[in-house]
Amino acid sequence: MVTPRKISVVSEVVSSDALGMTCDPICRVAALGIFKNPFVGMTRQDLSQLFDMGGALGAHLVSLALPHLKGAPVSYGKAAIVGAMGDMEHGGAMIHPKLGAPMRAAIGGGEAVIPSNVKIGAPGTSIDVPLGHKDDPWSFDHFDTMTVMVSDAPLPDEIVICVAYADGGRPIPRCGAGPVKI
Repeated sequence: MVTPRKISVVSEVVSSDALGMTCDPICRVAALGIFKNPFVGMTRQDLSQLFDMGGALGAHLVSLALPHLKGAPVSYGKAAIVGAMGDMEHGGAMIHPKLGAPMRAAIGGGEAVIPSNVKIGAPGTSIDVPLGHKDDPWSFDHFDTMTVMVSDAPLPDEIVICVAYADGGRPIPRCGAGPVKI
């Protein structure tokens, strides 16, 4: 496994909506790993080295994130921020091919696609990690976002990858349970 320069775990508990209406507490947690991008400044067709790195580092991040949840995980998401000397595909290669397997294995399943986001950024760039229900891709109540950042990452030659879980949906959701038929 790649040795990260730094790991950060962010946990938040939401107990009301933005207007102050209380709800059952919802815990969201994200684990972020920061490491050197081995493909800085390169355009390569074969990114499989990053696939393996994403799977291995992702499994480690999952093991750090899940103990911070208050309840059972019901939604999840993943993201990457690539430093300015890298390519967006480097982040995609880290989170798409092999990161999902350890995320699903740790929660005993996960039928739905894991929502994701990748972008290029400077140190301190935040990223919105999209969250969605682990089994029901049409659960509107679980369409959510957790915004995270690391103050000194990514450096131009680094990548930040993130796994996130929540034990509930949005506070006081009111958008419906599934697709609207027109």
